[in-house]
Amino acid sequence: MHQISNCSRIVQVAVPVVLWEEMQVEIASFTIRSYDEVLALWRQTEGVGLHDDSDSRPAIRSYLARNRGMSFVARAGGVVVGAVLSGHDGRRGYIHHLAVRPDHRRIGIGRRLVESCLEVLSAAGITKVHIFILGGNTAGTAFWNALGWMPRRDIGVMSKRIEPDGAGDGVREGGRGER
Repeated sequence: MHQISNCSRIVQVAVPVVLWEEMQVEIASFTIRSYDEVLALWRQTEGVGLHDDSDSRPAIRSYLARNRGMSFVARAGGVVVGAVLSGHDGRRGYIHHLAVRPDHRRIGIGRRLVESCLEVLSAAGITKVHIFILGGNTAGTAFWNALGWMPRRDIGVMSKRIEPDGAGDGVREGGRGER
């Protein structure tokens, strides 16, 4: 049980309180050496949508090489407690798969990861950054809103799967395109 003073009374809480000053959190570039730990974090994080092909080790290795130094991990005690992918296409920046372990949330790690992304994207001349949020991810939406991000109502996202050998037409049986 931890005690927190709010100046007028002492409140007891049953969850551990982690103060930023007490914890040494290091933000560093995401390299492929961290892939297994990051993938485990992403798999445990509600609101992060993973795909076997685009989130595989080879795909992430390629993304990191194409966007060198733009994705980050947060470590506390040598353990990955947060991660984010970031990159750009020359015009717009993109942030994907921001995740922070539940026991390390609400102490600024997510914000620091995002700030790191925005700093390197800005240095690359990128002036606008987009994120994709899964429908129904209210916690994620609240986080991004708190950081000043605004939903776009004037655009939508459409996707089409491109088969590696070019043989597929991206249409499933029944005539519906893949998501």
